[in-house]
Amino acid sequence: MKELLQHKIDNKTKPTGSLGHLETIALQLGLIQNTLSPQIHNPAILVFAGDHGLADEKISPYPKDVTWQMAMNFVAGGAAISVFCKQNGIALKVIDAGVDYDFPENCPIVGAKIARGTRNMRHQPAMTLEECTAAMEKGRELVRAEAQNGCNTIGFGEMGIGNTSPSSLLMHRFLNIAIEDCTGAGSGMTGNGLDHKKMILKEVAQKYNPKTPLETLATFGGLEIAMMTGAFIEAHAQKMVILVDGFIATAALLTATQFNADVANNAIFCHASNESGHKRLLNHFDARPVLDLGLRLGEGTGAALALPVIKAAATFINEMASFEDAGVSNK
Repeated sequence: MKELLQHKIDNKTKPTGSLGHLETIALQLGLIQNTLSPQIHNPAILVFAGDHGLADEKISPYPKDVTWQMAMNFVAGGAAISVFCKQNGIALKVIDAGVDYDFPENCPIVGAKIARGTRNMRHQPAMTLEECTAAMEKGRELVRAEAQNGCNTIGFGEMGIGNTSPSSLLMHRFLNIAIEDCTGAGSGMTGNGLDHKKMILKEVAQKYNPKTPLETLATFGGLEIAMMTGAFIEAHAQKMVILVDGFIATAALLTATQFNADVANNAIFCHASNESGHKRLLNHFDARPVLDLGLRLGEGTGAALALPVIKAAATFINEMASFEDAGVSNK
């Protein structure tokens, strides 16, 4: 299939390779869908929200209440992910994976709360193995539902005050990179605040020695990150195109690959985050991101912004004339 796809791409009315990274994306789309005519159907972005006990250690400049407030903003249509999904025709669903708040019953947020946030990792593991497993399975269930509704292209976002910290810890643990090199500003920690964050994360990293991927995720992760990890695994099982957002989503993808390395084959890396550590993650996956806009917002915004470019890759491979069709002489 790879040779047939490459031949189709090379035989379009253009110099070989002249559409650059679009050609790489078109090839990957065809390989994921096992077809010479890949399509993007009913794209969706699931945003998982969860709170973190470690936020009590002042590793973020924002209070935990911002998690539920922003989740409400997502469904009200006022957030960046909301307006970008609306602009690009992407179905947006917001999932309560573990927010320390009771959302109103009539609220369109999907109720999937495993617990009211994780525990403070400075004192005990973030989740029990049972909570972590339940979160992963719920993520898989939500993706299966999207696939049954005809979605073949899916992205994941997140909301959780403090959630760059568990992402840094997972990256540190799985890639054996110094925690200081995995830790950045997050939602705005600088100077002494960033030094404090690194100190806390170093202490947490040295406190535990989990052996398996599940134990590692339960120890250092978040409920929204665990749910996203399960969602990545199921999206690959459903042969979906996976739109990977920034630092936190890529850390969840890294975690998913500890359970099934093939998950990365379906991943299109949508942007290069400005968050410290993300470029190292991209290097690990030998990834060339679709966009590099200096984003570090999360929410799935990079995935939403990249989708039109990914659609363009499918459009050219399907609709652009070949030399033979157009009667144009090839070299």
